[in-house]
Amino acid sequence: MAIEVFWGSGGGPAWRVLLTLAIKGVPYESHLLSFAKREHKSLEILAMTVRGKLPVLRDGSYTLYESLAILTYLDRKHPTPPIFGTTPEDAGTIMRMIMEHECYGAPAFSAVTRPILFGKIEEQRDQVTAALPLFRDELKRIEEELENRTWFVGDTVSAADIFVFPMIKMIERSLAKPGAETFAHDVLPLRDSFPKIAAWVARIEALPGYEATYPPHWREG
Repeated sequence: MAIEVFWGSGGGPAWRVLLTLAIKGVPYESHLLSFAKREHKSLEILAMTVRGKLPVLRDGSYTLYESLAILTYLDRKHPTPPIFGTTPEDAGTIMRMIMEHECYGAPAFSAVTRPILFGKIEEQRDQVTAALPLFRDELKRIEEELENRTWFVGDTVSAADIFVFPMIKMIERSLAKPGAETFAHDVLPLRDSFPKIAAWVARIEALPGYEATYPPHWREG
């Protein structure tokens, strides 16, 4: 029986799981749910995760939610290629980067992207403007991490890359929305402001199977 993945289009945690499955070449049965229709709050999903959040992985009788937990499970069950490194040092650095992103990077980025994506530019303009310096500082930290490196840790794509990548794409998408140009964000195009990040994004986009992971509703605009 194939692994089943219940996910929502555009959700960063779900994108991490789909990227991991693509990188590892693991077949799966896709269940794309609609957030607008609240399908993630159905009785079936709530039976697998009381929080009603996506993604959820089901592998036979075993179910799991939370993207970091799912990536860990997939790496143990399908260890080639490894995404948590091959040495204790690699594993430690990867987890450090994941936690830094979750604790510092993601909140700083979301403070800017969410008001833009949810059409609240005018009512939250002051908050977005105040958040921009830290937003840019976190991007600079990522740029520095990629100094003289192809990937964040080691010679191949790892869970650290997989964790950060969806948020960078969310930044690109949000800052391309109408109204975002009214902020002096100095971020787009990435190739000019953060060339190492832009090159790293292109490397991930070139990975086999990447296209199938791209959020389908983003293709509509």
